[in-house]
Amino acid sequence: MRTGIENHLTRHWYSQRRPPWYLRMLEPIYRVAYRRVQTAQQSSAKTFQPSIPLIVVGNITAGGTGKTPLVVALSKLAVTLGLKPGIASTGYGRNSRDTFEVTVESDARNCGDEPVLLARHCAGPVVVAADRSEAVRRLQQMNVDLIISDDGLQQSGLRRDLDICVVDGERGVGNGYLLPAGPLREPAERLETVDYVITNGEWPARPEGLDTHTMLLSPTTVRSLDGSEQHTPSDFTNLFTGIEVHAYAAIGNPGRFFHSLESLGVKFVRRQFPDHHQYRRLDFAQLPEDAVIVMTEKDAVKCHKLGLKNAWYLSVEAILTDDFTASISDRIKRLSKEISQCR
Repeated sequence: MRTGIENHLTRHWYSQRRPPWYLRMLEPIYRVAYRRVQTAQQSSAKTFQPSIPLIVVGNITAGGTGKTPLVVALSKLAVTLGLKPGIASTGYGRNSRDTFEVTVESDARNCGDEPVLLARHCAGPVVVAADRSEAVRRLQQMNVDLIISDDGLQQSGLRRDLDICVVDGERGVGNGYLLPAGPLREPAERLETVDYVITNGEWPARPEGLDTHTMLLSPTTVRSLDGSEQHTPSDFTNLFTGIEVHAYAAIGNPGRFFHSLESLGVKFVRRQFPDHHQYRRLDFAQLPEDAVIVMTEKDAVKCHKLGLKNAWYLSVEAILTDDFTASISDRIKRLSKEISQCR
């Protein structure tokens, strides 16, 4: 049922037509609630100022835009600059509200799927907390030099040094309406106030005069769920040509994953679930015994203990432009220097 609701909303959000009246009538309610939350956060005595540089990587639309691969890329960039980065997250959709460091062995049900994925690829510690500020506080105690927050653009009560907003180049800001009439979590004018706007792929319909940098997500490897094998995407395609492949996706924009498989020449059956879906063995029960399963890496962190046979996941990495890499590197180095001088 949730998948049907998400598909229904998405069709309206990214349509050229005006959204139906029952969605438009709810938009003012969301707008008022959003303003009240922002005002409360800005006036709160709990506004938190970290003692080390903080970069927030977020978006202004509901659904996936490619934040997590960018966080990974930024963490690796920080290492090349001689810094130890830490990653803060709330672990959206998790069962626990505890604050703790996530490892590659952590249960995604307790910490969220994206933090486990980040722990796999980031050079520094990943901490989840129900309150993002608490995750930042914990990281400050772990002797990191830079904190990158996965999401949190709307958390105005957390003072940061750089805001980066990721926009899906194909979808853009949709119909321009706020939730639930459109995909926007805050007005599109917010893009004019952040430090960087990164588009996941080209954004032909971007507002005139808006400065953006393009990021590309490139498939790197296809790995077996049990970790015993890995192939290049092209070798994987050749290996399973003519064999029925079932593609599973429970991410914010599953179309991007399916399109990647199509571009690789993989013939597959779509198996789509709501974002952050907690997989069970039952989700795979109807497949033929010799079926090949392929999924995103975000899905894989929730499935590696299900005992699936012939199951694989596609890894991707963010490719950043030289201009953006040079610019953000310079900003990070200057921030680190300024803060170290104030200590």
